Amino acid sequence: MSKTKAYAWAGVDVDGANETKGRLKQIVRGTFGPEVLTEIGGFGGLFQPDWNQHKDPVLVASTDGVGTKLRIAFMTGVHDTVGADLVAHCANDILVQGARPLFFLDYLAMGKHDGDVVAEVVQGVANGCKASGCALLGGEMAEMPDFYAPGEYDLAGTIVGMVDKNKIVDGSRVEPGDVLIGLPAEGLHTNGYSLARKLLFETAGYTIDSHVEELGGTVGEALLAPHRSYVNAVTEAGKVVDIRGMAHITGGGLIDNIPRSLPDRQGAIVRRGSWPELAIFELLESIGEDIEEDELFQDFNMGVGYVLIVSSEEADTALNALKRSGENAYIIGETVLQPRERVEISITG
Repeated sequence: MSKTKAYAWAGVDVDGANETKGRLKQIVRGTFGPEVLTEIGGFGGLFQPDWNQHKDPVLVASTDGVGTKLRIAFMTGVHDTVGADLVAHCANDILVQGARPLFFLDYLAMGKHDGDVVAEVVQGVANGCKASGCALLGGEMAEMPDFYAPGEYDLAGTIVGMVDKNKIVDGSRVEPGDVLIGLPAEGLHTNGYSLARKLLFETAGYTIDSHVEELGGTVGEALLAPHRSYVNAVTEAGKVVDIRGMAHITGGGLIDNIPRSLPDRQGAIVRRGSWPELAIFELLESIGEDIEEDELFQDFNMGVGYVLIVSSEEADTALNALKRSGENAYIIGETVLQPRERVEISITG
């Protein structure tokens, strides 16, 4: 028995995987710039940064997944968006420290190889890389029989970026009275899906195809709303203002993520009502009427995907720079000294 036949007998489609890799080459090449020195299929990817753009370069790296948002992809059969969500999530994470993305590596594993699904997922990853300005340098496509349920897969990725050492943003220069500027999310992004699915499907009794008037579409469409990349807008703002701190509003929401960019003994007041909340969050709040407000702001982004912290004197300049880059932005609160809570949610009229 040949190796290929033996592996097929064990449930691994080697020939199918090789065919899919051929299909992916053109997709991945579309993310390459002159810094990429290898083709797809090697044991490692080679990337030569333009070191002349940096005086004292520091590499910044992050690894993540998209959580149970994958289950929405399985339920809808839409696989070309979660890859872009993954890249945006990772790119925003390193952007918090001032880094621009250089390259991305993905990991996709499924129980039985499906070349069409793989191609859709990787197309999404490539789209995400283009949106954040990085190369899809390589990745892993694993077939693991009996490990995943039929029709399901796992997806994760690693991003590497770079920032000059003297331009690292770590929140240490944040002062009481600084302004919080919120950039809008388009939906849940990649967090809070376990609770959202519980509320929508079990408590409210919706299905993935239910059309909900408040949402202006189906539940599935609302839950697949993309995780936005803020790389370009924030980079432009950073050219004209001193960004003292940033927070990517992921798992833990505004309540847990803003303090990660604050010095000790400082907190923040977030003024609910200072930005337009999305219909999906209004719906989730109405279904989960017994859920406390603070818990909602810890489980969901509540319509704010990213936060910049700037001095009050530079707030208008930052808002104008963000708007020139095509980004809506809102002053959503301020930093305070020795707060009762690290993040206090207040209601504004």
